Amino acid sequence: MACEKKEGRIMRPQQHERALGTFVLTAIIALTATALGTGPAAAQPEHSDVVRVWNLHASDALINAATAVTPGAGQAPPVSQLHLAMVQGAVYDAVNSIVGGYQPYLPDLPPAPRSASLDAAVATAAHDVLIGLGIPPAPPLPQVVLDRLEHLYTAELESIADGDAKTQGVAAGAAAAAAMLEARTDDGRFDPSLSWDVGTLPGEWRPTLPSFANSLAWVGAVEPFTLESTSQFRTKGPKALTSGAYARDYNEVKDLGRALKDLAEPSPRTDEQNKVADFYTVHPQELFNRTFRVISETQGLTVAEEARLFAMLNLTTADSVINCFDDKAFWNFWRPITAIQEGDNDGNRKTVGDPAWMPLVGNPPYSDHPSGYNCVSAAYMHAAQAFFGTNKMEFSVVKIAGAPEMKRDYTRFTDVVEDTIDARVYQGLHFRGADVQGAGIGKNVARWVDLHFFQPVR
Repeated sequence: MACEKKEGRIMRPQQHERALGTFVLTAIIALTATALGTGPAAAQPEHSDVVRVWNLHASDALINAATAVTPGAGQAPPVSQLHLAMVQGAVYDAVNSIVGGYQPYLPDLPPAPRSASLDAAVATAAHDVLIGLGIPPAPPLPQVVLDRLEHLYTAELESIADGDAKTQGVAAGAAAAAAMLEARTDDGRFDPSLSWDVGTLPGEWRPTLPSFANSLAWVGAVEPFTLESTSQFRTKGPKALTSGAYARDYNEVKDLGRALKDLAEPSPRTDEQNKVADFYTVHPQELFNRTFRVISETQGLTVAEEARLFAMLNLTTADSVINCFDDKAFWNFWRPITAIQEGDNDGNRKTVGDPAWMPLVGNPPYSDHPSGYNCVSAAYMHAAQAFFGTNKMEFSVVKIAGAPEMKRDYTRFTDVVEDTIDARVYQGLHFRGADVQGAGIGKNVARWVDLHFFQPVR
């Protein structure tokens, strides 16, 4: 979609209404902070690990399983992505209110003193959003997670010298977090009234093993962070069941995505294809946020640059997920497991059915088209390309789940997307068309965000 670059932020009417109340609250906080301290401006360090540290704390709190060494809420990828966007958006606004230079994400956030502590602002913004997530019907984070966050936050503040800068930083972070929580109240998260349609006709999605749960249908109805609608980037949709293009996708995933019937059977995949299939099975939000923590440190980004990078990454991906799940509900297309087991009934003579066919990896409990994993991977990688102004970057993606660790080296951001497209075919989870069009959503959302948000202020 061709868009003219705008200097002003695109704001929906409901955001504008919320922003009016936010302005009053944040202005009071900022004025209070100014009254508490009137000392001389302190030199502001440009480099600190605080953005990366609190991105890690947020990832642990939202994504880790309850049984992990560092226990977390165990949120599914789409859910954790929405909450990471809230955290990183507030962190960006807190830092930007102090440093300036770019448009705020939420409007009407008052500027903070230039002397305010960036470390205190980042820690407070992240902490307050995480603690405040439990607004009904959203469940709060588990108590063990809340207790750990309080401990981490207390330790962070104790490491910062008392004085005006610290007080002002806390006020800036609190104002940004309060604005974000208010803006996301009643945004459609966890709406229990929504469910997926279950079909019976050829091409229609139906639940399959390992989980028959009808969950996460509400994700596609959540109010977007940056997009004008949840369906702004509607895909072309699945290929017609009777077409030759569908038959090619069908036979590809049937051949390359099947599970072995016994250990003696040779794999239909090459060694490299098996490596790709095995690698991209983990929680993508944990994987990619960790990857970009390493990249941002390696690139020597400032606190302000890191705040903007992680906001761009996570708000872009949140809206890609929302658009993706809206698209899933719209097309409601069957996954390969159903399509191949019912292949003799789809009206296409080139698709031979196999009632015993099973995918290499268990299916998520929602429809095939488009691929959520590729909506996510493409959003992260194209947002990174927009931030750095280039697709060329030498970096590694490391899978730490399981033993030994696995690593894949890349020289371009979009090389990751090529791998994740292939991976979902090799895993037997998606037709290639669903992967490619899912990646298209992520790319389009990244372009939209780059054109309309986080713009430098002249």
